[in-house]
Amino acid sequence: MGKRIYLVRHCQAEGQEFDAPLTETGKKQAEKLAKFFSTIDLDSVISSPYHRAIQSVTPLTRQKELELKLDDRLSERVLSAINLDDWQEKLETSFQDLDVTYQGGESSREAMARGLHVLEEVCQGSSENILIATHGNLMALMISHFSPGFGFDGWKTLQNPDVYLIEIDSKKSTVDHLWNEKKDVSHR
Repeated sequence: MGKRIYLVRHCQAEGQEFDAPLTETGKKQAEKLAKFFSTIDLDSVISSPYHRAIQSVTPLTRQKELELKLDDRLSERVLSAINLDDWQEKLETSFQDLDVTYQGGESSREAMARGLHVLEEVCQGSSENILIATHGNLMALMISHFSPGFGFDGWKTLQNPDVYLIEIDSKKSTVDHLWNEKKDVSHR
């Protein structure tokens, strides 16, 4: 039996901190996200424990009467524990060399591994339609595993929010960009 995993990047937030809430625009985006998923079957919703990710899917979980499960492995990737003026160049390098690390940060390979462990677990579980709410960098790394050309350039195209579908069965996996609020992309 195949799995349909909806990767969702959180809505617009006030910052990058763990407890940064959604902006007023982000709250409206969360409502639009719930509307987008209103006709899509979901069995399970798993989120990063960051406040902005939880807030992004709360209207959806209420609408569908689903329990929201939190998983620390879906947390924001820490590129470095110190502020980097050239962080975007460093991030690009980390997509090219998955093992590069910066002071106090984790490598792309480490971040990807924790995200993929979540996907492996849901693939072994009984749920067929799973929504995973996470952050742009980790989401791009997870997508890159299934679509190697995605990488840094794919990360640059991600919006808040954004929705990708990964379909996995015993023979193959596919990645499709389903929707983002800013471009109102809908491939359903």
